[in-house]
Amino acid sequence: MLSRSEASEAANALAKEFGVKAKSYQCDVGVEQKVDETFAQIVKDFGEVAGVVANAGVSVPKPAFEQNEESFDYIMKINVLGSFNIAKAAAKKWVETGYKKGSIVVISSMSSQIYNVQGPAEPLRQVFYNASKAAVSSVAKGLAAEWIEHGIRVNIASPGFIKTDQTQGMDPKILNAQSGLVPMKRFSEPSEQASPVVFLLSDLASYMTGSEVFVDGGFLIY
Repeated sequence: MLSRSEASEAANALAKEFGVKAKSYQCDVGVEQKVDETFAQIVKDFGEVAGVVANAGVSVPKPAFEQNEESFDYIMKINVLGSFNIAKAAAKKWVETGYKKGSIVVISSMSSQIYNVQGPAEPLRQVFYNASKAAVSSVAKGLAAEWIEHGIRVNIASPGFIKTDQTQGMDPKILNAQSGLVPMKRFSEPSEQASPVVFLLSDLASYMTGSEVFVDGGFLIY
């Protein structure tokens, strides 16, 4: 489930490159009914779905004194409830159909473990984002514990810094400072985040559930 404006173009490109059926879907992931309706349409279009990636993430970057109930609700609704709604929609369908090999990967962040910085001892001002990602990881582990009785695996992929359109538009000083804090001395390519997700979704990870894999270039070593 994608909300980016480029989703349709990306789906068309995938379909053309690999000769497969690919479609994009847009919905408010913070509203359970909308997610359920979207997932039902996906099943109608593609048939049984074997794996789902629950990926929802927004931030309100400003100092804590300027954060408020509105920014808290906005971030938590999308990041935490949105990820939960996506995972729940898939799990409900698998339980209904008796499918016993469902696999869910919830996208969290290394921010679930640390407070992000924009330079040495200089914090990024996004207190609710980090809190939301800690909650996402915790919720995913709870789902893993509850749903394994249905044969559903739930794992967590937690990226570090990624080279995206959004991050490449950041202040070069911040980019350089953040890269310098990573043992590999660079941001990851998006494809380097995709490979671990595919692994966790697949039968290669059949004995993994509730695991959190940090794809962070070694950032958490320190």
